[in-house]
Amino acid sequence: MHMFNPVRVVLENLAADSSAGANRDDGDTSFTYLTSFEFVFILCMMKEILETSEDLGKALQKKAQDIVNAVRLVHSTKVLLEEMRSDEGWELFIGNVVEFCVEHDIDIPDMEELYILRGGRARRQPDHFTRERYLRVEIFRATIDNQLNELNLRFNEKVMDLLSISVTLIPRNGFTSFNAKEICSMVEKYYPADFTQQERYGLEIQLNHFAADAKKSGDLKKPITITSLCRCLVETRRDRIYNLLDRLLRLLVTLPVSTASAERAFSSLKIIKSRLRNRMEDDFLADSLLLQIEREIASKIPCEDIIADFKSRKNRRSYL
Repeated sequence: MHMFNPVRVVLENLAADSSAGANRDDGDTSFTYLTSFEFVFILCMMKEILETSEDLGKALQKKAQDIVNAVRLVHSTKVLLEEMRSDEGWELFIGNVVEFCVEHDIDIPDMEELYILRGGRARRQPDHFTRERYLRVEIFRATIDNQLNELNLRFNEKVMDLLSISVTLIPRNGFTSFNAKEICSMVEKYYPADFTQQERYGLEIQLNHFAADAKKSGDLKKPITITSLCRCLVETRRDRIYNLLDRLLRLLVTLPVSTASAERAFSSLKIIKSRLRNRMEDDFLADSLLLQIEREIASKIPCEDIIADFKSRKNRRSYL
């Protein structure tokens, strides 16, 4: 919002510049939109929503996600959006919009005047449809409802239950909410095809052994995420004695807490498999994607080692 005045001055100068040519009309049109009440309304609304969901978005973008804080941020983000959607939230928000308009000399329309919807929606428009109802229902609440629906879709009951399990399994959290029977009940509910009844009974026993082991082990107290805990079990060879727990951890790692990693992978796919390289074979494509996605690790490998390994695979006609 602090960039509003500088952008406004630039567009105003562009619209008044007689030597700008066609850009003058674009500047004039942009200035008109920028200084309209509806534009300011949407600008303030997006600012409020993005500020509310910013911490959750940052937490989900991290490769090593802190599941404990992710669960907390999901709940708090939903609560804040619900508060924003309420009558009190609307009154506070519209008051801030009006204050911003007064400060920047933007005309404030009559909220009680009749508003005509555009396009096909005009035929379904109810009687006495005011501008306030349009802004409050069609834009403000509809946008917040869309955000809440997206959160509920990505963080449904199954995901939240399994995330809660993940929190209790991390030794660093002190096993404050650890309950082996409850964990096995969740496993039976959400992973019936991955664990037989006998394996669920064995899992409960392994969980109790793991909790007792982790309280005394310095190695197991270091991991702060499910991924690092799973890696620690493999490095200390505990995955052999806690094989059922290891299987559960690997299933929990695949939880769709965030699609950020998948989105980055698809972005890399568009870069590598372009129109000129659309006949690339699957194996070569997979290897190229692995290097692109894990480029931080790949950048640490010396080029000389790569050339030496490539050269050693078979004899070459020319010297590398």
